[in-house]
Amino acid sequence: MTISYTLKVADSRFGGFSKLLFRWKGSIYKLLYKEFVVFMVLYALLSVVYRRLLTEEQKRLYTKVAQYCNRSTDLIPISFVLGFYVTLIVNRWWAQYTSIPLPDQLMCVISSNVHGKDERGRILRRTLIRYANLSAVLILRSVSTRVLKRFPTMDHVVEAGFMTQDERKKFESLHSDFNKYWVPCVWFTNLAAQARDPGKTRPCSPCQELNAYRAKCSMLFHYDWISIPLVYTQVVTIAVYSFFAFCLIGRQFLEPLEPGQEGDLDMYVPLPTLLQFFFYAGWLKVAEQIINPFGEDDDDFETNKLIDRNLQVSLLSVDDMYQNLPPAAKDKYWNESMAQPPYTTATAAETLKPSFLGSTFDMRMCEDAEQSQLVEASPSMPRTQTPLIKNFGRGGRATPHLRRAFPSPHPEDPEAVDRIEEEETEDEESRGSGPPTPGGPLGGPQSPKASKIRRKEPPMVLVKAPSSESIGAERPGGWEP
Repeated sequence: MTISYTLKVADSRFGGFSKLLFRWKGSIYKLLYKEFVVFMVLYALLSVVYRRLLTEEQKRLYTKVAQYCNRSTDLIPISFVLGFYVTLIVNRWWAQYTSIPLPDQLMCVISSNVHGKDERGRILRRTLIRYANLSAVLILRSVSTRVLKRFPTMDHVVEAGFMTQDERKKFESLHSDFNKYWVPCVWFTNLAAQARDPGKTRPCSPCQELNAYRAKCSMLFHYDWISIPLVYTQVVTIAVYSFFAFCLIGRQFLEPLEPGQEGDLDMYVPLPTLLQFFFYAGWLKVAEQIINPFGEDDDDFETNKLIDRNLQVSLLSVDDMYQNLPPAAKDKYWNESMAQPPYTTATAAETLKPSFLGSTFDMRMCEDAEQSQLVEASPSMPRTQTPLIKNFGRGGRATPHLRRAFPSPHPEDPEAVDRIEEEETEDEESRGSGPPTPGGPLGGPQSPKASKIRRKEPPMVLVKAPSSESIGAERPGGWEP
């Protein structure tokens, strides 16, 4: 059964996760303790052999081998390989859970579209939803060991009420080399087509919802068929096992090679190495447990419970609840313009918090009144244009006489002219603070109207490049070649 601890971590508190460390069922201790004991026993055996059975010459040789193994552990990218692998496994695990077919939407569609309080209408609704549940049982028998143990043969499926004897004969008479979980879905569509008359079925057919239901059954089948490439699993397993094989030899206590050399602290229990084994080997065991969540581990999906729940809820929806409604009446807030449900004493403090209205709701705006004035924009209104020559030279600004060589797109606009003159004044001030840099591309945005006119009648403009003397005369301290 799935281990749920959601209530234990509902609120963040001091040492909140520490309470979860003492649980056994579904824990990493239960999952890893056998491998952990084997690692400790092998480490202890090597330690005893080194300390008690080897001669001095053999200890020297073992020390060199141990140092080599310890250096080799840095060459195995265990964190990189294992991290990507576990991430892939977790994403696949959750995707498999979302692919389990649930009849909730389908049963609502059947209840709202297949009508009739008589026996015929009731049989139609119950049979349609039973076919959907039968399809889910057949696919879960193919992928889940729990469900297969519950329904090992088709006789058990018939005995459970998912299929009648006539339906079983019809099912077994269809010869196919592939899985036949889709057969009840075809029965569903044919029965829905037969029931499509003005008194039984509305134009909105449940078959569209059945297609989404059948697609989830198909995804479960393909997840079971197409596994993660075996080479990836092998690479990760070999990386983890080889890493700790090197650790068994390289993390042993070693006596100094020279008599006067200071040795390391003799730790009989290698706590850092054991923690490293606990983390990395535990990480691999987590991937091993959830790579196929349709088994019988503690955290595998409870497929049998899902089958029971789906059958009970779906039959209740299409039969007992069909047209069985409470009387419609005025609600409690019928005469109130603003509905406000009451709070209990434990939650009354939440009413003092203001409602969230947006991240910019409390932003302070500029107090300048001119920035808040409304301006109407129209196509006939002249727009301020950027001067044609913006940069002339290597990162420098164009000289005033070069800027005047090209006419403004809107010479009749006095406001645009004033803005251009202000920009020229700013350019002159910026040129005074640093040396000019000649050269560079000639560019600048142009209005569509000006571009159209220029394409029709390209002007012949001759610009004479200024000499170094004129540049130096206009700008003191100018650049000299």
